[in-house]
Amino acid sequence: MELMGCGTALVTPFRGDGNLDEPALFALVQWQIEQGISFLVPCGTTGEAATLSEAEWLRVVEVVLDAAGGRVPVIAGVTHNATREAVLKARRLARIPGLSGILTANPYYNRPGQEGQYQHFRAIAEAVDLPVVLYNIPGRTGANLEPATVLRLAELQNVVAIKESSGNLAQITELLTQAPRSFKVLAGDDGLALPVLALGGAGLVSVASNVVPSQMASMVRAALENDWPTARRVNRHFYKLMQAHFWEPSPAPVKAVLNLLGRCDEILRLPMVPVTSGTRRKLELLAGELGLLVHAPQRGEDLRMF
Repeated sequence: MELMGCGTALVTPFRGDGNLDEPALFALVQWQIEQGISFLVPCGTTGEAATLSEAEWLRVVEVVLDAAGGRVPVIAGVTHNATREAVLKARRLARIPGLSGILTANPYYNRPGQEGQYQHFRAIAEAVDLPVVLYNIPGRTGANLEPATVLRLAELQNVVAIKESSGNLAQITELLTQAPRSFKVLAGDDGLALPVLALGGAGLVSVASNVVPSQMASMVRAALENDWPTARRVNRHFYKLMQAHFWEPSPAPVKAVLNLLGRCDEILRLPMVPVTSGTRRKLELLAGELGLLVHAPQRGEDLRMF
């Protein structure tokens, strides 16, 4: 498996009764692939994985794999702050046929040091045969995975990439200049995608591509092909939307926009709540300015944008 291009950190649609909306998830995956997304990442932060029961978490992965039908890699999130539990969950996930790899974030709350994180990630990697993508997101977990530790982990055969969401370009640059060519560094923030790609990153795990998949895919593809005028033009056009998805805690804003587009209901699980009416109005105005509401589909209907 080679991770390149733009992948989507998928939302998890819910019905009004709070249960999984499997038809909406299936349709979202189909649309993402039709629009040119290179890989899919269910059950991460954007997918509200922390609020899913184990049965729901595994079911989301199954639905995504079914909808994808082998057309693009599917990298499923599996994170826990207790290493033993993380290993057990990774093994359960690895039994699902067709999965391309797993994404696993820093142990949250415990705030382990570098050696603790190394041993944690190593235990997970050694427990499964699947490729492992590390996920460094210190703003949410309270722990930062430093480049030296990433390089140690990259020596393990199945640790193949990292989604870097530290927002620290100096740290990301250090990693990119020292990591082996076979180890992929993926931008984890839409707004920093172009700098990371310019420095040698292999791709982006995007929140914005839930809403504008073809545009984000074209931006990343252009950057990887050194077509920087095109990449900058797309980035400039959609940068405010990238920011808007974090006007309130994610994924509330992106679900609000998806609801405007008819892709899924604006239902979140506590402790996440929908955006305020003021933010929703600003999101609707922004979506209108970007031309995203010209033809908002009914559920299941295709949408061609931009």
